[in-house]
Amino acid sequence: MRPRRFLPAGPLKGRIRVPGDKSISHRSIMLGALAVGETRVTGLLEGEDVLATAAAMRAMGATVERNGEGAWSVHGVGVGALLQPQSPLDMGNSGTSTRLLMGLIASHPITAAFTGDASLSKRPMGRVIDPLSQMGASFEASEGGRLPLILKGASPAVPITYRLPVASAQVKSAVLLAGLNTPGITTVIEPVPTRDHSERMLRGFGAELDVEIEPDGTRVISIRGEAELRPQVIDVPGDPSSAAFFLVAALITPGSEVVIENVGLNPTRAGLVDVLRQMGGHIEELNPREVGGEPVADLLVKHSTLKGIEVDPAIAPSMIDEFPALFVAAALAEGETVTSGLDELRVKESDRLAVMAAALTASGARIDERADGLVITGSGGDPLPGTEGPIATHLDHRIAMSMAVAGLASRDGVEVDDTRPIATSFPVFEAMLDGLSA
Repeated sequence: MRPRRFLPAGPLKGRIRVPGDKSISHRSIMLGALAVGETRVTGLLEGEDVLATAAAMRAMGATVERNGEGAWSVHGVGVGALLQPQSPLDMGNSGTSTRLLMGLIASHPITAAFTGDASLSKRPMGRVIDPLSQMGASFEASEGGRLPLILKGASPAVPITYRLPVASAQVKSAVLLAGLNTPGITTVIEPVPTRDHSERMLRGFGAELDVEIEPDGTRVISIRGEAELRPQVIDVPGDPSSAAFFLVAALITPGSEVVIENVGLNPTRAGLVDVLRQMGGHIEELNPREVGGEPVADLLVKHSTLKGIEVDPAIAPSMIDEFPALFVAAALAEGETVTSGLDELRVKESDRLAVMAAALTASGARIDERADGLVITGSGGDPLPGTEGPIATHLDHRIAMSMAVAGLASRDGVEVDDTRPIATSFPVFEAMLDGLSA
């Protein structure tokens, strides 16, 4: 354990650049490993999750090398040419690595064992196992479709048309990645839009991918298999999920003015920015531009008087990882913030609804936990009292970072029981936060 009490700070001032987007970092290494030639990546997020993806692609024949901070080169083997890994693929805490790699391997004639840490081994993989089994892959999983599991890929795999029963970018991506090496057309039907990094990047690497949007908003995504991918040069935009903590910190800490540079504003990811603006948050986009098919801008954020709102559940998929940070903002707003449609938060690294409700209540906030969301009655801008003892983060990096931010806007500080999990996604978080309040 590495506990820390996060204390109230003066105004946050300065410019920061958050680490590269985790979703795009994972995919740039995976697709680079399937392209023939050298893919160069800058701004890669070097957290433990992405390093697990890099290690797995190395184990299957790609050359993945670090050339400097955030700068990596990937020499790929080509679609269909992944090698049999000699030992189990250790996914650490990374659900994204696990689900996407299961898709990638499912249409290759190899067998791979997946292992993970205690937290990842509790997370169900059935949502991915179902469609990949329909494509011909076979699985020996632990009870409840969990890790450790053994996946035997199918060659040739069978193209399917798969309607997502639950909105999930990871399941969608797993099926599309399996479709890369499957003869014919593999189709995913998405009733609710989820983050579209896989589609953007697959197209960027040269895959034939079509997206049709039906009148009711359903997206029909088709990929032509046996693709030949071309290597790319990728500059990874800053992760909106990492920027979220600094957006909220600057909005709730009086006197703050912070510029967060190079933030990815993909509309399937930027829901938090819209919601914070609806609450009255001052967030300006400076120098908007497009990088590698992804919209990017620098965000100027100033302390604001926030008002509680009812958050439209339709926006949930575009900010699913940012709700813990939003809950902190809501705890300091005027009036009531109502969130719903958040069932998926109960099966993340922790049950994020229950854990955030307990953590914020311990810090003096007024929370009503419901089956699919939280109702938060804000303090009207007054600091939260803070915690007496440590709050339990359940090894969940986003809980730890959200409650660190809550500590800035408290009277007595908020003690987090263990800051070590922050390294999985944002190793420099504490140093960056301390720097802004120096």
